[in-house]
Amino acid sequence: MIIGVGIDVVDVARFEAALTRTPALRDRLFTAEERTLGVASLAARFAAKEALAKSLGAPSGMQWTDAWVVTHPSGRPFLEVRGSVQSRASELGVDAFHLSLSHDAGIASAVVIAEG
Repeated sequence: MIIGVGIDVVDVARFEAALTRTPALRDRLFTAEERTLGVASLAARFAAKEALAKSLGAPSGMQWTDAWVVTHPSGRPFLEVRGSVQSRASELGVDAFHLSLSHDAGIASAVVIAEG
């Protein structure tokens, strides 16, 4: 059963400008592993976190670093969650997330389906 769907798009240049203007955003938004990636990949991962939040009803109190994108050896991205995000997912009966990422022509996008 689908519990929620979220989608988000990020302008990569605008996101890069925000990271340059406010360097602490990298620590607040991304795990240590994610912070090693290039700006287009970071923008896609930020879009994934926004889409994830939307799929869970966009509740307050979720921590950005309680969700992160992992790439399977096959190249397929998937979400790992813990803490505040896992708590919200459990409240809603979510037991799986489906993720699609893209970045092209200066735009990064993500779609998340929360399934229970």
